[in-house]
Amino acid sequence: MALRQQTESFLAKLDELGAPRYGEQPTPVARELMEGSAALYFGPVDPVPFEDERIPGAGGPIPVRIYRPSAGAGGTLVYFHGGGWVLGSVRTIHGVCSTIAKESGCTVVSVDYRLAPEHPFPAAVDDAWSATTWAFEHGHELGSGPVAVGGDSAGGNLAAVVAMRARDADLPLALQLLVYPVTDAGLDTPSYEENATGYWLTRAGMVWFWDQYVPTGDRFHPDASPLRSGNLAGVAPALVITAEYDPLRDEGEAYADRLSEAGVSVKLHRYDGLIHGFFRLPAYIDAAYDALTESASAVREAIARAR
Repeated sequence: MALRQQTESFLAKLDELGAPRYGEQPTPVARELMEGSAALYFGPVDPVPFEDERIPGAGGPIPVRIYRPSAGAGGTLVYFHGGGWVLGSVRTIHGVCSTIAKESGCTVVSVDYRLAPEHPFPAAVDDAWSATTWAFEHGHELGSGPVAVGGDSAGGNLAAVVAMRARDADLPLALQLLVYPVTDAGLDTPSYEENATGYWLTRAGMVWFWDQYVPTGDRFHPDASPLRSGNLAGVAPALVITAEYDPLRDEGEAYADRLSEAGVSVKLHRYDGLIHGFFRLPAYIDAAYDALTESASAVREAIARAR
């Protein structure tokens, strides 16, 4: 379908403001811009009690923000923010995590993993794994119950990789929530050609992100490109959300297909007429609320099934 009217209006607003695209600014400036715009993009947030803590990690303490809904249903979602492994923080994803915690009734652990280029691959993966194993070990502090993982964009990539590690370590994840995830470094799918420019995230932006995250070494290692994994059997059930006008659309949907072929229970939902990043844009795009509600429901139901 065509771009939704609200999507067109948002993109027109970016053009009106002369907003740079990813990779067009120095990293510190891009980080500051993402931090400063997050609350504006998300809009009002229903408050959920949270605290900022630091947990042990292989590369040193990892900052986390832990959301504890007052009417907790038990269970924990460990969430990894997007930003191309270069940008973002627990503050830029605050609205998403607070909303999912409130609507699912589950504790949400939002992870401030180390960012590239200061900490290239596999630092983010190691931190994501450390946070997930910590959630299993400290379930009694988090409200008990099963553990799920999730993330958007680069965070979806981390969640997918963690799900493979959890399978290999016999840790029973209840769900992997993958919101327009990065799953492959090929950058050569039809959606990369169709949506190379004009839709906030560009192909050039993804080239820049990959150059920061894996400047040397094997970008096709399954810990960087989970679509290249030779075996996805036995990983956690999945909800995969994609956006029609997103360079990452095809690789996210290909990953859902691979999961299904491996016998994994998976639901794929493409949001037509929308762009990469819409999950964080409810102030501009109403369908973001639909995706947030769908995600929270999937987490809540998966936690209940896993009990």
